[in-house]
Amino acid sequence: MAAKITMADIARMAGVTKSTVSRYFNGGSVKESTRDRIQEIIEQYNYEPNTFARLKARESNVIGVVVPTLNSKVTSRVITSIGRYLRDQGYETLIKDSDHSIELELRNIQRLITQNVDGILLSAITITEEHRQLLGECPIPVVVLAQEYEEGISVLQDDYGAGVAMGRLVGESCRKRAEASGRQQAQVAYLGVEESDVAVGIRRRQGVEEGLRQKGITDVSFFKGDYSYESGQQMARKALEKGVPDAMICATDRLAFGAYRVLGERGIRIPDLVAVAGFGGYDESELLTPALTTLRFDSYALGYLGAETVLKLIREEPVPKKQIVDFQLVPGKSVT
Repeated sequence: MAAKITMADIARMAGVTKSTVSRYFNGGSVKESTRDRIQEIIEQYNYEPNTFARLKARESNVIGVVVPTLNSKVTSRVITSIGRYLRDQGYETLIKDSDHSIELELRNIQRLITQNVDGILLSAITITEEHRQLLGECPIPVVVLAQEYEEGISVLQDDYGAGVAMGRLVGESCRKRAEASGRQQAQVAYLGVEESDVAVGIRRRQGVEEGLRQKGITDVSFFKGDYSYESGQQMARKALEKGVPDAMICATDRLAFGAYRVLGERGIRIPDLVAVAGFGGYDESELLTPALTTLRFDSYALGYLGAETVLKLIREEPVPKKQIVDFQLVPGKSVT
């Protein structure tokens, strides 16, 4: 019995793109030699195309965009950048919000395929086996944003490098604080998110841990929650049950907002008693007292590169397998 293969496998074995294989199934224009190679592979593996493979008959000039949430400053920057670029190129966007649900994210991808969009930009919550199966059968180009997709094309933030930079900054502050008080070791609390989000839940946390280690800080307590303001408060309260740390590093600015609320309620002064840092570079972070030390990813570049890349794939132009956008530290007054 022949092994089960996907449309992506056929494209790879035939040395063509998935768009070419899709055109084959839809009776579009494909070189005779290419058509023969695809037909041989189909017969060899007894491939039966699914419903999606026969949907893409003509261009719609619409790009589907799947995002984890609309309630995010970073997401709004990415969507804004995508929309601007695609409008200039004569395309429209169709946005689907997954509300941080992996199941809804998969359904959103399926719906966009059936709605005959020309390509999909997927700001992924995570990449599961179900994602790999669905994307492998997808007859249209997909570019994954914010998560690394080894089997396809992705545009990423440097979550690990950003974590290292923030860990080093906060670690240096904590080291000086501990030395000034005659302590040998500083204590840090990390307020993070679940590991299902590999980029933020794992890579960003690992970077922070490495940055702190480079500054001699190894006493780190890790807490996991979701992305909400309320979760930031809950994790901050749990951290304080172990005593007041020298610093709270938060995986997002919104979590840092929650930490500010709890520390303020308890009269714990920032940065005199505890330093606080976040990731995101939200404009509101500058309005806090003291202004939050944070890190801003180039979210506009993320959206622009993603949009540019998916159009190149539609036109069957070569693209890098992985692209990484830059970041910058935004010094506030919450870390001294």
